[in-house]
Amino acid sequence: MELVTNELFLSIKEIINQSRLRVFRAANSALIESYWQIGKLIIEDEQQGKLRADYGKSTLRSLSAALTLEFGKGFDESNLRNIRSFYKSFPIRDALRHELSWTHYRLLSRLDAEEKRSFYIHESIAANWNSRELQRQINSLSYERSMKEPKKSPLLPNIQDYIKDPYIFEFLGLNPNQKTSEKNLESAIINHLQKFLLEFGKGFAFVARQQHIVTDTSDFFIDLVFYNYILKCFVIIDLKTTSLNHQDIGQIDMYVRMYDDLKRNEGDNPTIGLLLCTEKDETIVKYSVLSDKNQLFASKYLLYLPKEEDLKAIIEQDRQRFELDNLEP
Repeated sequence: MELVTNELFLSIKEIINQSRLRVFRAANSALIESYWQIGKLIIEDEQQGKLRADYGKSTLRSLSAALTLEFGKGFDESNLRNIRSFYKSFPIRDALRHELSWTHYRLLSRLDAEEKRSFYIHESIAANWNSRELQRQINSLSYERSMKEPKKSPLLPNIQDYIKDPYIFEFLGLNPNQKTSEKNLESAIINHLQKFLLEFGKGFAFVARQQHIVTDTSDFFIDLVFYNYILKCFVIIDLKTTSLNHQDIGQIDMYVRMYDDLKRNEGDNPTIGLLLCTEKDETIVKYSVLSDKNQLFASKYLLYLPKEEDLKAIIEQDRQRFELDNLEP
Protein backbone atom coordinates (compact mmCIF):
# COMPACT_ATOMS: atom_id res chain seq x y z
CA MET A 1 0.00 0.00 0.00
CA GLU A 2 1.35 3.43 -0.97
CA LEU A 3 2.13 5.65 2.01
CA VAL A 4 -0.02 8.76 2.45
CA THR A 5 1.99 11.97 2.16
CA ASN A 6 2.24 14.17 5.22
CA GLU A 7 0.89 17.15 3.24
CA LEU A 8 -2.21 15.20 2.21
CA PHE A 9 -2.81 14.03 5.78
CA LEU A 10 -2.45 17.53 7.22
CA SER A 11 -4.78 19.02 4.61
CA ILE A 12 -7.50 16.46 5.33
CA LYS A 13 -6.95 16.85 9.08
CA GLU A 14 -7.52 20.60 8.78
CA ILE A 15 -10.76 20.08 6.82
CA ILE A 16 -12.08 17.63 9.43
CA ASN A 17 -11.12 19.90 12.34
CA GLN A 18 -12.78 22.93 10.74
CA SER A 19 -15.91 20.90 9.98
CA ARG A 20 -16.13 19.68 13.58
CA LEU A 21 -15.61 23.24 14.83
CA ARG A 22 -18.51 24.47 12.67
CA VAL A 23 -20.73 21.66 13.96
CA PHE A 24 -19.77 22.48 17.56
CA ARG A 25 -20.46 26.20 17.08
CA ALA A 26 -23.82 25.49 15.48
CA ALA A 27 -24.78 23.09 18.28
CA ASN A 28 -23.57 25.56 20.94
CA SER A 29 -25.54 28.38 19.33
CA ALA A 30 -28.68 26.25 19.20
CA LEU A 31 -28.24 25.22 22.85
CA ILE A 32 -27.84 28.81 24.04
CA GLU A 33 -30.86 29.94 21.99
CA SER A 34 -33.04 27.14 23.37
CA TYR A 35 -31.96 27.79 26.98
CA TRP A 36 -32.69 31.49 26.56
CA GLN A 37 -36.20 30.73 25.30
CA ILE A 38 -36.80 28.21 28.11
CA GLY A 39 -35.61 30.75 30.68
CA LYS A 40 -37.95 33.36 29.23
CA LEU A 41 -40.94 31.00 29.51
CA ILE A 42 -40.06 30.09 33.10
CA ILE A 43 -39.78 33.73 34.17
CA GLU A 44 -43.02 34.71 32.42
CA ASP A 45 -44.84 31.76 34.00
CA GLU A 46 -43.48 32.67 37.45
CA GLN A 47 -44.66 36.25 37.08
CA GLN A 48 -48.18 35.02 36.41
CA GLY A 49 -48.11 33.01 39.62
CA LYS A 50 -46.24 35.50 41.78
CA LEU A 51 -48.94 35.60 44.46
CA ARG A 52 -47.92 32.14 45.61
CA ALA A 53 -44.75 32.37 47.67
CA ASP A 54 -43.48 28.89 46.82
CA TYR A 55 -44.50 29.08 43.16
CA GLY A 56 -41.06 29.26 41.56
CA LYS A 57 -39.50 26.47 43.60
CA SER A 58 -42.40 24.05 43.22
CA THR A 59 -42.75 24.78 39.50
CA LEU A 60 -39.09 24.07 38.81
CA ARG A 61 -39.27 20.81 40.73
CA SER A 62 -42.29 19.51 38.82
CA LEU A 63 -41.01 20.89 35.51
CA SER A 64 -37.68 19.15 36.04
CA ALA A 65 -39.39 15.81 36.69
CA ALA A 66 -41.54 16.11 33.55
CA LEU A 67 -38.69 17.19 31.26
CA THR A 68 -36.32 14.53 32.60
CA LEU A 69 -38.94 11.86 31.99
CA GLU A 70 -39.41 13.11 28.42
CA PHE A 71 -35.82 14.00 27.42
CA GLY A 72 -33.49 12.38 29.94
CA LYS A 73 -30.48 14.16 31.45
CA GLY A 74 -29.88 17.90 31.29
CA PHE A 75 -33.04 19.21 32.90
CA ASP A 76 -32.49 18.63 36.60
CA GLU A 77 -33.66 21.31 39.00
CA SER A 78 -30.16 22.80 39.32
CA ASN A 79 -29.79 23.32 35.57
CA LEU A 80 -33.26 24.83 35.31
CA ARG A 81 -32.22 27.37 37.96
CA ASN A 82 -29.12 28.10 35.85
CA ILE A 83 -31.32 28.58 32.76
CA ARG A 84 -33.63 30.88 34.71
CA SER A 85 -30.66 32.95 35.96
CA PHE A 86 -29.26 33.05 32.43
CA TYR A 87 -32.39 34.71 31.06
CA LYS A 88 -32.60 37.16 33.98
CA SER A 89 -28.98 38.20 33.42
CA PHE A 90 -29.26 38.37 29.62
CA PRO A 91 -32.85 39.35 28.75
CA ILE A 92 -31.90 40.73 25.30
CA ARG A 93 -31.43 37.77 22.96
CA ASP A 94 -29.71 39.76 20.21
CA ALA A 95 -26.97 40.73 22.66
CA LEU A 96 -25.88 37.12 23.20
CA ARG A 97 -22.39 36.28 21.96
CA HIS A 98 -22.18 32.86 20.38
CA GLU A 99 -18.40 32.76 20.74
CA LEU A 100 -19.16 31.82 24.35
CA SER A 101 -20.31 28.41 25.50
CA TRP A 102 -23.16 27.54 27.83
CA THR A 103 -20.57 26.99 30.58
CA HIS A 104 -19.32 30.56 30.06
CA TYR A 105 -22.85 31.92 30.36
CA ARG A 106 -23.58 29.79 33.42
CA LEU A 107 -20.60 31.38 35.18
CA LEU A 108 -21.45 34.87 33.95
CA SER A 109 -25.04 34.58 35.15
CA ARG A 110 -23.81 34.28 38.74
CA LEU A 111 -22.24 37.75 38.68
CA ASP A 112 -24.18 40.45 40.48
CA ALA A 113 -23.69 43.42 38.16
CA GLU A 114 -24.12 44.07 34.45
CA GLU A 115 -20.83 46.00 34.34
CA LYS A 116 -18.97 42.94 35.61
CA ARG A 117 -20.67 40.65 33.13
CA SER A 118 -19.79 43.00 30.27
CA PHE A 119 -16.16 43.11 31.40
CA TYR A 120 -15.80 39.34 31.54
CA ILE A 121 -17.64 38.82 28.23
CA HIS A 122 -15.33 41.28 26.49
CA GLU A 123 -12.19 39.79 28.06
CA SER A 124 -13.28 36.19 27.38
CA ILE A 125 -13.72 36.90 23.69
CA ALA A 126 -10.67 39.16 23.31
CA ALA A 127 -8.31 36.77 25.13
CA ASN A 128 -10.06 33.57 24.01
CA TRP A 129 -10.61 32.37 27.59
CA ASN A 130 -12.05 28.90 27.95
CA SER A 131 -14.55 28.36 30.75
CA ARG A 132 -11.85 27.19 33.18
CA GLU A 133 -9.81 30.36 32.65
CA LEU A 134 -12.95 32.49 32.99
CA GLN A 135 -13.64 30.80 36.33
CA ARG A 136 -10.09 31.58 37.49
CA GLN A 137 -10.38 35.21 36.43
CA ILE A 138 -13.68 35.58 38.29
CA ASN A 139 -12.29 33.84 41.39
CA SER A 140 -9.22 36.10 41.32
CA LEU A 141 -11.43 39.22 41.01
CA SER A 142 -9.89 40.29 37.72
CA TYR A 143 -12.56 42.97 37.28
CA GLU A 144 -11.90 44.50 40.69
CA ARG A 145 -8.14 44.35 40.14
CA SER A 146 -8.28 46.34 36.93
CA MET A 147 -7.18 49.91 37.51
CA LYS A 148 -10.19 52.17 37.91
CA GLU A 149 -8.46 55.51 38.52
CA PRO A 150 -5.56 55.53 36.08
CA LYS A 151 -3.13 58.08 34.83
CA LYS A 152 -4.34 58.91 31.35
CA SER A 153 -2.05 59.28 28.39
CA PRO A 154 -3.06 61.49 25.44
CA LEU A 155 -1.69 58.79 23.15
CA LEU A 156 -3.09 55.81 25.06
CA PRO A 157 -6.44 56.88 26.56
CA ASN A 158 -7.50 53.33 27.43
CA ILE A 159 -4.30 52.27 29.16
CA GLN A 160 -6.24 51.58 32.38
CA ASP A 161 -7.71 48.52 30.68
CA TYR A 162 -4.28 46.91 30.48
CA ILE A 163 -2.86 47.31 34.00
CA LYS A 164 -3.98 45.36 37.08
CA ASP A 165 -3.18 45.78 40.73
CA PRO A 166 -2.47 43.34 42.23
CA TYR A 167 -1.51 40.56 39.82
CA ILE A 168 -2.12 36.96 40.91
CA PHE A 169 0.64 34.49 40.00
CA GLU A 170 -0.42 31.37 41.90
CA PHE A 171 0.11 29.30 38.73
CA LEU A 172 3.89 29.84 38.93
CA GLY A 173 4.09 27.16 41.63
CA LEU A 174 6.40 29.23 43.87
CA ASN A 175 6.04 28.94 47.63
CA PRO A 176 4.74 32.30 48.92
CA ASN A 177 6.25 31.57 52.34
CA GLN A 178 9.77 31.11 51.01
CA LYS A 179 12.02 33.83 49.69
CA THR A 180 12.70 33.51 45.97
CA SER A 181 15.20 35.24 43.73
CA GLU A 182 14.36 37.49 40.82
CA LYS A 183 16.03 34.93 38.54
CA ASN A 184 13.76 32.12 39.82
CA LEU A 185 10.69 34.35 39.51
CA GLU A 186 11.64 35.23 35.94
CA SER A 187 12.29 31.57 35.06
CA ALA A 188 8.93 30.53 36.50
CA ILE A 189 7.18 33.17 34.37
CA ILE A 190 8.90 31.93 31.22
CA ASN A 191 8.00 28.32 32.09
CA HIS A 192 4.34 29.33 32.49
CA LEU A 193 4.27 32.00 29.81
CA GLN A 194 0.85 31.15 28.41
CA LYS A 195 -0.81 31.44 31.83
CA PHE A 196 1.17 34.60 32.55
CA LEU A 197 -0.13 36.20 29.34
CA LEU A 198 -3.70 35.20 30.21
CA GLU A 199 -3.33 36.85 33.63
CA PHE A 200 -1.66 39.88 32.11
CA GLY A 201 -4.52 40.58 29.72
CA LYS A 202 -5.31 41.14 26.10
CA GLY A 203 -2.93 42.08 23.32
CA PHE A 204 0.38 41.06 24.90
CA ALA A 205 3.04 39.15 22.96
CA PHE A 206 6.38 38.01 24.39
CA VAL A 207 9.47 39.71 22.94
CA ALA A 208 12.52 38.96 25.09
CA ARG A 209 13.95 37.87 28.43
CA GLN A 210 16.99 39.71 29.81
CA GLN A 211 17.12 41.88 26.71
CA HIS A 212 20.57 43.38 26.29
CA ILE A 213 20.65 47.16 25.87
CA VAL A 214 23.99 48.72 24.96
CA THR A 215 24.78 52.42 25.32
CA ASP A 216 28.03 54.27 24.62
CA THR A 217 29.30 53.59 28.12
CA SER A 218 27.27 50.77 29.72
CA ASP A 219 25.39 47.49 29.27
CA PHE A 220 21.93 46.87 30.72
CA PHE A 221 19.62 43.85 30.85
CA ILE A 222 15.84 44.30 31.01
CA ASP A 223 14.02 41.45 32.79
CA LEU A 224 11.06 40.96 30.44
CA VAL A 225 9.90 42.74 27.29
CA PHE A 226 6.47 42.40 25.70
CA TYR A 227 4.69 44.15 22.85
CA ASN A 228 1.03 45.06 23.04
CA TYR A 229 -0.36 45.00 19.53
CA ILE A 230 -3.55 46.84 20.59
CA LEU A 231 -1.73 49.72 22.27
CA LYS A 232 1.02 49.47 19.63
CA CYS A 233 3.83 49.84 22.12
CA PHE A 234 6.53 47.90 23.94
CA VAL A 235 5.93 47.03 27.59
CA ILE A 236 9.04 46.44 29.68
CA ILE A 237 8.76 44.73 33.06
CA ASP A 238 11.19 44.98 35.94
CA LEU A 239 10.71 42.18 38.49
CA LYS A 240 11.33 42.76 42.18
CA THR A 241 11.07 40.25 45.02
CA THR A 242 11.02 43.04 47.61
CA SER A 243 9.00 46.15 48.39
CA LEU A 244 9.07 49.07 45.98
CA ASN A 245 11.81 51.65 46.59
CA HIS A 246 12.94 54.87 44.89
CA GLN A 247 15.97 53.19 43.27
CA ASP A 248 13.62 50.75 41.48
CA ILE A 249 11.56 53.67 40.17
CA GLY A 250 14.64 55.47 38.89
CA GLN A 251 15.76 52.31 37.14
CA ILE A 252 12.48 51.65 35.30
CA ASP A 253 12.32 55.32 34.29
CA MET A 254 15.82 55.03 32.80
CA TYR A 255 14.95 51.76 31.02
CA VAL A 256 11.89 53.33 29.40
CA ARG A 257 13.88 56.33 28.20
CA MET A 258 16.60 54.09 26.78
CA TYR A 259 14.09 51.77 25.11
CA ASP A 260 12.30 54.66 23.45
CA ASP A 261 15.63 55.99 22.22
CA LEU A 262 17.24 52.73 21.09
CA LYS A 263 14.52 50.16 20.36
CA ARG A 264 11.24 51.93 19.64
CA ASN A 265 10.28 51.72 15.98
CA GLU A 266 8.61 54.29 13.78
CA GLY A 267 4.87 54.06 14.34
CA ASP A 268 5.21 52.64 17.86
CA ASN A 269 3.63 54.51 20.75
CA PRO A 270 5.81 55.42 23.76
CA THR A 271 7.10 52.47 25.77
CA ILE A 272 5.30 51.49 28.98
CA GLY A 273 7.32 50.55 32.05
CA LEU A 274 5.83 48.31 34.75
CA LEU A 275 7.43 47.53 38.10
CA LEU A 276 6.18 44.30 39.65
CA CYS A 277 6.93 44.17 43.38
CA THR A 278 5.79 42.35 46.51
CA GLU A 279 4.63 45.53 48.27
CA LYS A 280 3.94 49.08 47.09
CA ASP A 281 4.41 52.14 49.27
CA GLU A 282 1.88 54.71 48.01
CA THR A 283 3.91 57.54 49.56
CA ILE A 284 6.89 56.61 47.40
CA VAL A 285 4.56 56.39 44.40
CA LYS A 286 3.04 59.80 45.12
CA TYR A 287 6.35 61.65 45.48
CA SER A 288 8.20 60.01 42.60
CA VAL A 289 8.13 60.18 38.81
CA LEU A 290 5.45 57.44 38.90
CA SER A 291 2.87 60.12 39.71
CA ASP A 292 3.94 62.29 36.78
CA LYS A 293 4.77 59.87 33.98
CA ASN A 294 1.88 58.58 31.93
CA GLN A 295 3.91 55.52 30.87
CA LEU A 296 5.25 54.33 34.25
CA PHE A 297 3.32 52.03 36.60
CA ALA A 298 3.91 49.93 39.69
CA SER A 299 1.79 46.94 40.72
CA LYS A 300 2.25 44.38 43.40
CA TYR A 301 1.89 40.68 42.82
CA LEU A 302 0.83 37.70 44.93
CA LEU A 303 2.21 34.18 44.53
CA TYR A 304 -1.03 32.66 45.85
CA LEU A 305 -4.75 33.06 45.27
CA PRO A 306 -6.24 34.53 48.46
CA LYS A 307 -9.72 33.77 49.70
CA GLU A 308 -12.25 36.06 48.05
CA GLU A 309 -12.88 38.13 51.19
CA ASP A 310 -9.12 38.56 51.78
CA LEU A 311 -8.53 39.61 48.17
CA LYS A 312 -11.41 42.09 48.35
CA ALA A 313 -9.85 43.55 51.50
CA ILE A 314 -6.46 43.92 49.75
CA ILE A 315 -8.06 45.65 46.75
CA GLU A 316 -10.14 47.97 48.92
CA GLN A 317 -7.14 48.85 51.08
CA ASP A 318 -5.12 49.77 48.00
CA ARG A 319 -8.04 51.75 46.60
CA GLN A 320 -8.41 53.76 49.82
CA ARG A 321 -4.68 54.48 49.90
CA PHE A 322 -4.81 55.67 46.31
CA GLU A 323 -7.77 57.97 46.97
CA LEU A 324 -6.20 59.35 50.15
CA ASP A 325 -2.87 60.09 48.49
CA ASN A 326 -4.57 61.75 45.55
CA LEU A 327 -6.83 64.09 47.48
CA GLU A 328 -6.49 67.68 46.43
CA PRO A 329 -4.56 69.70 49.07
